[in-house]
Amino acid sequence: MAFRIGHHPNNLHLHLASLWPGAFAAMNPEFIAYDEGRDTAEKLVRGEFDIGGTGSTPPILAAASGLSVSYVAASAPRPANGAILVTKTSTIESITDLKGAAIALVDGSFLTYLLARRLEEASLTLADIQRRDMPPVPSRDALKDGTVAAWVAMAPHLEQSLLGGEFRVLAHCGDLIPNRSLFWTIDERGLSGDAAVDFAGELKRLGQEIAADPEKAASLLSKSGDETEQRAWTRVVSGRNWQVSAINAALLREQQAEADTLFKHGDLPARLTIETTSDKEI
Repeated sequence: MAFRIGHHPNNLHLHLASLWPGAFAAMNPEFIAYDEGRDTAEKLVRGEFDIGGTGSTPPILAAASGLSVSYVAASAPRPANGAILVTKTSTIESITDLKGAAIALVDGSFLTYLLARRLEEASLTLADIQRRDMPPVPSRDALKDGTVAAWVAMAPHLEQSLLGGEFRVLAHCGDLIPNRSLFWTIDERGLSGDAAVDFAGELKRLGQEIAADPEKAASLLSKSGDETEQRAWTRVVSGRNWQVSAINAALLREQQAEADTLFKHGDLPARLTIETTSDKEI
């Protein structure tokens, strides 16, 4: 029986796995493509695949909706993977200036958590701004034409948009939040403990291969084969830490901290307790 792995463009680890020769070969993989990480929970419920990878927020929202989420592995932190952008000529100079402003982002992704934490630095909450849930490219265009005052951007759109010189960074992600990729499933998919260990091991091995050959990864990611696009992807791949670890109590404490923050900002209907590794086994 095939081991079905869901992948979407914003999770480069699994997206690259779907393109990388021999990735997960020992697990008889079937790679299922879908559009974005926020759809992961729904597709797991439908049984379209057995495991997926997203930022930190979708599994929290899935658990808050009543699903039994099981975390399997996590990437290293990605401090350069997100930032709040404004136009070069914007009068906004600090997070405080965002009060009442319209801000574009992929809402319900890690960008929501990043925005919440940055707003807290200015004694603001998510309720103090106007969120505009928009994909990255329309978000960029909305910032450019003034429809929104700021854009919470993620890689690789972040790096690509800064190259033109039209935007500037109001606040980096940095080490404010861990900003990891989380690889997770739900209990209904019946993933065994052995399969979880194998998956984490294969993910770690793949990360080592990608880090050792970023040009190969860039070639696989480049849709047009254009040299400029390949160079841009090489920078993205080379600048990322591809290390992966199995889930542990420290990583789940990070998830708990995010769940507490989202509850405080009103994005969760009730306080959520993230189960520790000792509470449940896959």
